[in-house]
Amino acid sequence: MTTTTLPAPVRLTPEMCATATRQLTRRDPALGRVIRAYGPCTLGLRTRRDSFSALVRAIVFQQLSTGAATTIYGRVLQTMNVRACPPPAIWLARPDGALRAAGLSGQKARYILDLCRHVSDGTLDMRRLHRMGDEDVIATLTQVKGVGRWTAEMFLMFHLQRPDVLPLGDLGVAQGFARVYGDGVRLTTDEMTARAEAWRPWRSIGSWYMWRALEL
Repeated sequence: MTTTTLPAPVRLTPEMCATATRQLTRRDPALGRVIRAYGPCTLGLRTRRDSFSALVRAIVFQQLSTGAATTIYGRVLQTMNVRACPPPAIWLARPDGALRAAGLSGQKARYILDLCRHVSDGTLDMRRLHRMGDEDVIATLTQVKGVGRWTAEMFLMFHLQRPDVLPLGDLGVAQGFARVYGDGVRLTTDEMTARAEAWRPWRSIGSWYMWRALEL
């Protein structure tokens, strides 16, 4: 039997982002105005953390402002006397009360510890994620408590740096669509999906500019 080796999924680079913005500007005049007003997309410039620490941060940052989440995350690391995210065994050895005392909610502490157990017992192999397709990554990660589709999509965009993610469950992206395409009126999921068809295979970049549209 012949085994077919699938190509590795594409990861964004600065050069790809530059190509994408040129193509999107031509295809979508409304998006093009946002691109010209804001400037280059920086998705492909981000430094990659290891996958485990990226997921831990994603859980901590759920439903919090960047400033508040950064403060809480820093305090949690201080309680473990580390400067960077420790391995799962260190988290599992830490009492829940110590994590909550640092500002982490009991719910998020349980989510992170469930992630640690999945990694420790081998049911979640972090090394395989970068070789999986987008939907397979989402299906794998959402087996962990507290990791929903939104968290998995953020992981795809900002950690794995996949080029064609469309996170329609993100409030900021939806608000960006409303500002750019709806004169402030919220679009339906179907309407946003249809608008974003012109962005393929660069829907991550288009989505990134929906966030930026709110800053203009």
